[in-house]
Amino acid sequence: MPGPLHVRGSVVIPEAELGWRFSRSSGPGGQGVNTTDSRVELSFNVETTTALGPALRTRALERLASRLHDGVLTVAASEHRSQLRNREAAEIRLAHLIREAIAPPPRRRRATKPSRASVERRLTAKRHRSDVKRLRRGEE
Repeated sequence: MPGPLHVRGSVVIPEAELGWRFSRSSGPGGQGVNTTDSRVELSFNVETTTALGPALRTRALERLASRLHDGVLTVAASEHRSQLRNREAAEIRLAHLIREAIAPPPRRRRATKPSRASVERRLTAKRHRSDVKRLRRGEE
């Protein structure tokens, strides 16, 4: 649990850059829900991190803009009864968000034109459909 967070390949977030907060959860837990701080909030400052290079940091800031508050990305987990499992869930969620945010953009679509045969098939089908409708009207 403690230690750096492995996002992907060479991207590893040092433990010092992760901020943990614990509070009482409103979720499952029975009588213990009032006494244990099982809800977990994991914070990560995307603006000042050293784990991401300048290009990856810029990409992450653009893609996560709606989720950032003063450059800080916060993930909360309270679905489990134990704090340990909520910590694991928060780490997995944060790693997933960062992984998606720094992923390279998809390749540009290469424009292609339809083949002559496919154009001919489409036009033949249109003529056939037109004939069917014309014959229904009783014309010829």
